[in-house]
Amino acid sequence: MTPTFWKDKKVLMTGHTGFKGSWLSLWLQRAGADLVGFALEPPTQPNLFTDAGVARGMVSLSGDVRDAAAVWAAIDEHRPEIVLHLAAQTVVRTSYDDPAGTYATNVMGTVNVMEAVRGSSSVRVVVNVTTDKVYENHEWSWGYRESDALGGYDPYSNSKACSELVTSAYRRSYFSAPDSRIAVATARAGNVVGGGDWTKDQLIPDIFRSLIAGRPVTLRHPNATRPWQFVLEPLDGYLTLAEHLWNGGRTFADAWNFGPVYSDIRTVEWIAKRISSRWPGGGTVRTDPGPHPHEATLLKLDVSKSEQLLGWKPRLPLTEAIDWITEWYGVYKAGGDVAALTRDQIVRYADREAS
Repeated sequence: MTPTFWKDKKVLMTGHTGFKGSWLSLWLQRAGADLVGFALEPPTQPNLFTDAGVARGMVSLSGDVRDAAAVWAAIDEHRPEIVLHLAAQTVVRTSYDDPAGTYATNVMGTVNVMEAVRGSSSVRVVVNVTTDKVYENHEWSWGYRESDALGGYDPYSNSKACSELVTSAYRRSYFSAPDSRIAVATARAGNVVGGGDWTKDQLIPDIFRSLIAGRPVTLRHPNATRPWQFVLEPLDGYLTLAEHLWNGGRTFADAWNFGPVYSDIRTVEWIAKRISSRWPGGGTVRTDPGPHPHEATLLKLDVSKSEQLLGWKPRLPLTEAIDWITEWYGVYKAGGDVAALTRDQIVRYADREAS
């Protein structure tokens, strides 16, 4: 991303109180964006949004993307130039318990955002953030490309594939004319990890909850592999994509993968043991035999399109990312200043990117 591009840009972000939304809000604040957030209250306790004081540097609106009138009102009042749509129900296991709520948020929430954008006279760019799990997963050993078939086994994955289809339909129906002023794209990221994530039934939060409490780390699917990546990697991709949509319009109005190098696609067990070995005092890793709901075993993304056409590439190796994440939760456990550390990690990453 280009920091100078974002200075004074009017940006509306849905889902800014979540884990990724909080990191992205802090990064945009650092770049000088005129930022408005629209989201429910933080989804967990504790949460990064509160601990890092994210609301202090932006306009933070409380709202639900399932409420079409509220979405419309937020965009109509604040007149953003760029919309970053991150609001979602993001947990696979939760989607099994509440499929209707998952579809309502992830599908109709996207419809509501697109409808409000369609009626706006200010919006020029929309990035809808989905997931690597939108693909019809055949457990292939190679990475999925943006042209591969969409699907999704569980309600979460399938609802995000539906969100992709909704975005494509709106793009073709309303934003594809030669004189269209709005460019719309989707971003598909892998398993995003970083400090400040307390989401239930997610690997990294579960690991650190156990380590902080002095309990063994228990794994449901130790042999499952995921495209792990530090949180700032895909966020850099979203912002880079938005810049290209602004400057290149419909040329970049498409779907884009953002994932790690293949050598960073590791098993759940490898992640757990690596973190445990770096935690002060260490930790024990064991397997829960289940039964557990179905989750994909093997998943990879091909990011060559983003590398070649956007100039984006992953920069922080997974081994270093784990050190950064362990540092964050260690400071949290010690009662240190995680707000300052979060901002410091953004600076460190930006400096690495610039070099």
